[in-house]
Amino acid sequence: MNQSPLAVVHPEAKIGENVTIDPFAVIEKDVVIGDNCHIYSHAVILNGARIGNNCSIFPGAVIAGIPQDLKFNGEQTTAEVGNNTTIRECVTINRGTASKGKTVVGNDCLIMAYSHIAHDCVLKDHIIIGNASQIAGEVEIDDFAIVSGGSLVHQFTRISKHVMVQGGSRIGKDIPPYTLIGRDPIVYCGINIVGLRRRGFTNQQVFLIQDIYRTLYTRGLNNTEALKAIETEYEPSVERDLILNFIKTSERGIVRGSIDE
Repeated sequence: MNQSPLAVVHPEAKIGENVTIDPFAVIEKDVVIGDNCHIYSHAVILNGARIGNNCSIFPGAVIAGIPQDLKFNGEQTTAEVGNNTTIRECVTINRGTASKGKTVVGNDCLIMAYSHIAHDCVLKDHIIIGNASQIAGEVEIDDFAIVSGGSLVHQFTRISKHVMVQGGSRIGKDIPPYTLIGRDPIVYCGINIVGLRRRGFTNQQVFLIQDIYRTLYTRGLNNTEALKAIETEYEPSVERDLILNFIKTSERGIVRGSIDE
C-alpha cells in the first residue's frame, strides 16, 4: 500500500493490496477497499463503504454518507461500489436505509463529477452517470444505461437496460429497455440504435425492437391493448420478453410517446 502520511486512515479499515491513498484523504473504521484502488486527495470514505478492486475515487468524493432521509435512525447500512468503477470529483453516494440496507453501484461504472446517488439506489453494471446528475432514493438503473449530464431522476423510478437519457432530463416515469429518451417533458424518442450497435445487437434484433415500440407508441393503443398485441404478434425472444416484463411490472408507469408521432 502506498499511503501518504498526510492521509487520515483508521487503523482498522480493511485496505487491499497495491492501494494508493493520497494526502488529505479520509478513510473511517468500518470501510473495506479492494486491491489496486486509488483514493485521491480529499476523498472521504465513511463508515459503511465497501469498495471493490481497481476503483478510482477522485478528490472531493464522499462515499457512504448518512442518507438524507428523515426516517433514518442510525441503522448499520452500507454503500457498495463494484470492481473497475470510477467515481469522479465531488460525487456523493449515500448509505442505504432500513428499506434495503444498502446502496449499490455495480462493476465497470463511471459516475461523473458532482453527481449524487441517494440511499438504497441500485445501479447495475456498465452504467454511465453524467456530470451533475441527481439520482433520488431507491432508483434502479440496469446494465449499460447512460444518464446524461444534469439529469434529475425521481425516487423509486426504474431505468432499464441499454437506455440513453438526454442531458438535462427530468425523469419521473419508468424508462423501458433499449430506448432513447429526451425533450422537455421527457418522451420516447426512438430506440438507442447507437448503443445497441456498440453492444453487438444484430440488424434483426434492432428491427424487432423498433417494431415492438411502434406497436406500443404509434398505433393508438392503450398500454393494455399494446401489451396484448405485442404478446400475440411477436414470437417470444429475449428482447420482446424484457420489454413486456418491464412494462407489466412498472408501478410508476412508463414514459409517454412523442406527440410528433
